[in-house]
Amino acid sequence: MLKITLPDGSVREVAPGTTPADIAAAIGPGLAKAAIAAKVDGELRDISRPLEADARLALVTARDEKDALELVRHDYAHILAEAVQNLFPATQITFGPSTDDGFYYDFAPKDRPFTEEDLPAIEAEMRRIIARDEPLVREVWARADLIDAWRAQGETFKAEWAAELPEGEQLTVYRAGKFFDMCRGPHLASTGKLDPAAFKLTRVSGAYWRGDQANAMLSRIYGTGWLNKKQLDQHLVRLEEAAKRDHRRISQEMDLFHLQSEAQGSVFWHPKGFVMWRALEAYMRRRLDAAGYDEVKTPQLMDARQWEQSGHWGKYRENMFVVPDEIPNTEDEGPVLTGEGDLMALKPMNCPAHVLIFRQGIKSYRDLPIRMAEFGCCHRNEPHGALHGIMRVRQFTQDDAHIFVREDQLVEEVKAFCELLDTVYRDLGFTDYAVKLALRPDKRFGSEEMWDKAEHELREAVLQSNLSDAIKANFEELPGEGAFYAPKLEFHLTDAIGRTWQVGTIQSDRVLPERLDASYVGEDGNRHRPIMLHRAILGTFERFLGILIEHHAGRFPLWLAPVQAVVATIVSDADDYALEVAAALKAAGLRVETDLRNEKINYKVREHSLAKVPYLLVLGKREAEERTVALRPLGADARQEVIGLDALVERLTAEAKAPDLR
Repeated sequence: MLKITLPDGSVREVAPGTTPADIAAAIGPGLAKAAIAAKVDGELRDISRPLEADARLALVTARDEKDALELVRHDYAHILAEAVQNLFPATQITFGPSTDDGFYYDFAPKDRPFTEEDLPAIEAEMRRIIARDEPLVREVWARADLIDAWRAQGETFKAEWAAELPEGEQLTVYRAGKFFDMCRGPHLASTGKLDPAAFKLTRVSGAYWRGDQANAMLSRIYGTGWLNKKQLDQHLVRLEEAAKRDHRRISQEMDLFHLQSEAQGSVFWHPKGFVMWRALEAYMRRRLDAAGYDEVKTPQLMDARQWEQSGHWGKYRENMFVVPDEIPNTEDEGPVLTGEGDLMALKPMNCPAHVLIFRQGIKSYRDLPIRMAEFGCCHRNEPHGALHGIMRVRQFTQDDAHIFVREDQLVEEVKAFCELLDTVYRDLGFTDYAVKLALRPDKRFGSEEMWDKAEHELREAVLQSNLSDAIKANFEELPGEGAFYAPKLEFHLTDAIGRTWQVGTIQSDRVLPERLDASYVGEDGNRHRPIMLHRAILGTFERFLGILIEHHAGRFPLWLAPVQAVVATIVSDADDYALEVAAALKAAGLRVETDLRNEKINYKVREHSLAKVPYLLVLGKREAEERTVALRPLGADARQEVIGLDALVERLTAEAKAPDLR
């Protein structure tokens, strides 16, 4: 008999081959109906998969939302694949994972790429499959048999993938009627466990097989899937709101920046957009100065040998722009480049250059910590298909810094960083964020002892910090998600419509100082390695500004707004006074424009509201005579008030101060 320990500590003895579904039924009919999967020794499994040994068992229901959503989205992906093959015979299937809000599946169509016009028919077929309520049955196959089966069905992509899986790995498929797909699982017991009204196919795009541009182009169909229709409807409302807040759309309305093919993945900042950049950069520079950072500037191009020594050349070369160190041929004949020059690379990150600055001169233990900051422009060779507005680009500027510390200083420095980051996020309007600790990946530098120590230090720094109890209570650890050289703390913001963004990070690195021979003289007179903390608060200016645009929907706090006020006249008699008002506000440091056009005031109000100008200062003949201003804040429900010029200047000047200057 097997001993199965339940979450309440009770132990049930059952025969080998008993399933979690059997145990749920033995406990009661309500649980038998509600249970959709099981956790066996912490591993999520099918509810109908037999138990093989003594184990801890927890039954999963829809209340366990995270696990339940992953299950149903995985099921929707499989049903999508079956529906497509039913409607479009000879379409090959590839991969179909769940995502943060749904699922997708990549297909190799026989005749033509799929389009969004195909989606309604595919949705209807998916609902027919769900209605059939076919069991999802797990099967274990021998490698050779599975490869032969894929080849016999013309599934060359699946056959290729099965052939490359590690020797000895158990190959499993899930069957629903005649359709089956290779998958580790788990899945629900049957297709009918899904809510047919809780999913929607959303879009189609191209995708390369295995993400490689040299491979075949596939059709990727995206969908969103939920536990019930109410959740789906709420998500669709969020998507609609997100579309309204799209930073690319708002940028056009506000004339902030543009992107074009001549500079893939790089941003053309317009004057109004760069005003925001400068305001944010000035704020961050003041915060770093106050926190004891020294700002530096390092080269864009560095010799490949430096990147080899740091370890980036072997781990990161495919994401680096490589540049030959030779003068191009200017003659009409012959190659432009010989290919014989030494290689250099545009820096994808600042850390090796900061180590080189640290190595200049002898450092004493008394000099540490050294906090070295750089608003460094970096380049990463992202695939064209991965680029997205200013959220994912090839050229970007980090609010980057590296802190060189002794062992005994590390926890205090990380605590100080967490507390600095907390105040910055609150200043910028983000009070809701999560802290996560990314632990050692499978491929990494350094010893197990080093990783144990580094992970423990970061964990302790968070728990000892002055972060709120709510943030500490939700502190989460992410196995396998650390960098190849260090564990890291990640900081995930939640925006105004509930989306999360991973922005800030701090990594505890004992590897790079060793590889690049960084040292200081200790109290004992011997050389010691510093620990290098890689840290950022905003991440990159481009992405963070994109997040700010969408978080505020373009309605920025006054200190960040590109144009803080527009002085608009009702009649030409007020033109001279309008220029005087604008001059007084500009003299106080405000960003002000005038609108003296011969247009109706309602037209001007609509135009400047679309441009998200925080304040419209309306002037007519009466205001000019009385030296007042009709102050109209942005927003349909905002109330206009009449205020004297001096009081207006004082009020807007106070409101326009950056948070750290108030």
